[in-house]
Amino acid sequence: MSITITDELLKEFKDRMHISHTSEDDNLKRLLSFSAIAIKSSCGEFDIYGEKDTDVRGKELVFERTRYVYNDALEYFEDNFLSQITSLGISLIPESDEDATI
Repeated sequence: MSITITDELLKEFKDRMHISHTSEDDNLKRLLSFSAIAIKSSCGEFDIYGEKDTDVRGKELVFERTRYVYNDALEYFEDNFLSQITSLGISLIPESDEDATI
């Protein structure tokens, strides 16, 4: 499974990270794709290019996870963003599952 990362999304991430060179573009796209897969796996489906609240929050987590990976600090990401990961995951539970009893 892979997620296509557009040049526009890459630019948005690079602007945020203050990266101006292009020598790492392929690697950054790969890291963004891996992060999107990881966040979707943890939280549920969202559209990284979407405008809904959950899409924007999902993209934010993808960017933050990618920042941690880029800086060789992935082991700290989950602890530092646990509340946001949990909140997004709860927000992405399909409505039909919210009423289910355990």
